[in-house]
Amino acid sequence: MKVAVISDVHANLEALEEVLSDIDSAGAESIVCLGDIFGYGPNPEETVRLIRSLSIPSVMGNHELALVEPEFFDWFNETAQESLILSEELISADTRNWLSGLDATLIFQGALFVHGCPPASITEYIFEWTDSGLKSLFDQMERQICFVGHTHTLEAVSFNEGKIRRCALKQGTFKLNGDAKYIIATGSVGQPRDGNNNNAKYVIWDNIEQSLEIRFVPYDIAKTAAKIVALGFPEFNARRLW
Repeated sequence: MKVAVISDVHANLEALEEVLSDIDSAGAESIVCLGDIFGYGPNPEETVRLIRSLSIPSVMGNHELALVEPEFFDWFNETAQESLILSEELISADTRNWLSGLDATLIFQGALFVHGCPPASITEYIFEWTDSGLKSLFDQMERQICFVGHTHTLEAVSFNEGKIRRCALKQGTFKLNGDAKYIIATGSVGQPRDGNNNNAKYVIWDNIEQSLEIRFVPYDIAKTAAKIVALGFPEFNARRLW
């Protein structure tokens, strides 16, 4: 089965719509979302509604966690806090309840899906872990592959024969080693931070061919950026899309 894995939409409706169209044309049979549908961008209500209308299974991101645990709000920097406050004003009670009810993890097609890092962290970044720490994470992983978001970057971290390897993922196909375990950082739909920011990013996992296809998708950044500014979000949220 080909499974499209999207993450960190961050209320960027233009990026999400283009990615969903690309997923359809690429022939993926299912979609999983790794959280942070909400936050930073101008269309939190519309992006959540679109995800829900397509029955896309999703896990909770750290921005959604701030809705559930108000004390977690202080974890964010000032720009993110301003964005969270305004984002909450733009969503309905029904959308808030749905976001607040997301689970931290999901098992689908034999893989683990979590926003931060395995086994079930919403807030930890995979790049924070040393090789020895990663070995411990892999030892705890019952699944061969785990998909994560949160970093807004594309990376494959593998564990095989006692060795940790890290590999930045580029546009195109990446072959998986059937003998290795993997943690795959899937990039960001709505706000990439991998040095090529002006394309939405996502991956398609083929669990039969044991491969990943990394997809770059252009979208109307100017339209999204203009809405961010018009709604009073921090201008930094618009500038960082380019």
